Amino acid sequence: MKLGLMLGYSGAIPAVPIDLVKEAERIGYDSVWTAEAYGSDVFSPLCWVGAQTTRIKLGTGVMQLSARTPACVAMTAATIDHLSNGRLLLGIGVSGPQVVEGWYGQSFPKPLARTREFVALVREMLERKGPVTFHGEHYDLPLQGGSHLGKPLKLIVHPKRSHIPIYMGAEGPKNVKLATEIADGWLPIFYSPYRSYVYADSLKDLRPDFEIACAVTVILHDDVKQALNMAKPYIAFYIGGMGAKEKNFHLDLIGRFGFAEEARRVQELFLSGKRAEAIAAVPEQLVDEITLAGPKERIRDRLGAWKESPVTTLLVGSQEPSVVRFMAEELL
Repeated sequence: MKLGLMLGYSGAIPAVPIDLVKEAERIGYDSVWTAEAYGSDVFSPLCWVGAQTTRIKLGTGVMQLSARTPACVAMTAATIDHLSNGRLLLGIGVSGPQVVEGWYGQSFPKPLARTREFVALVREMLERKGPVTFHGEHYDLPLQGGSHLGKPLKLIVHPKRSHIPIYMGAEGPKNVKLATEIADGWLPIFYSPYRSYVYADSLKDLRPDFEIACAVTVILHDDVKQALNMAKPYIAFYIGGMGAKEKNFHLDLIGRFGFAEEARRVQELFLSGKRAEAIAAVPEQLVDEITLAGPKERIRDRLGAWKESPVTTLLVGSQEPSVVRFMAEELL
């Protein structure tokens, strides 16, 4: 099992813990990942990291499809891959309707079909076999309209690698299945190695080289209950605040894990402004299954379930140097 470092989203002021990233690279971490929502973008911090490292792979976890056209992504990916000497891992995701329509002003329906077209276009552009012509339901090149002066074009940059690995952030069974068909890897946002049946059908035809890189919050603490409580706020935020009341993919996933009633209660409390109560209502068992929390001995023991799962890379969700080093000692 490989290790990655998940840096996640930026706060109100963008900052990158570059010393921690350098330490992770030094002790053998395979990759480092950034994220975006509607704050700092996903690529700029990654470029900052790439300029100050030499070996560790650079992952977007995830880049939002609606933020950029396929051509923009192909250009950006080819450029970063060259400058980093072939280290880019392109993680993509559709986000949700609140962000897609509220922030980017794009239409959200048919996300699977849009993703399929997006990936196909990016791959074709990076392969540079010829000028690109593509007329799909969601993307149209050259545009059939406007000034009627558009012409098929070919990427000027000769990519360092014609096949840059594409990972898909996905939660729904159909979307995860799509990832196994068109992508090189899957980025689960929450995963329980104790409930592998949740994704059994979606993952039943995995290719031997297919990667599953899963973000896992790791909290070292002598008191297990306190450690689990420390992880509850961000889980409550995803269940209650990261999605509309009528369409919340995170809430749906927690329901498939067997906590539907509890998740709905968390959402109700969160949306009514009772955030402290919402956090307290997050099921302790759920938190324990999707994180690694407690003393070193307990985490060491619970790593066994992750090693037996289909996950190929654990993306350590921590910016504590002691946690980053401990995970390396246990898995590398």
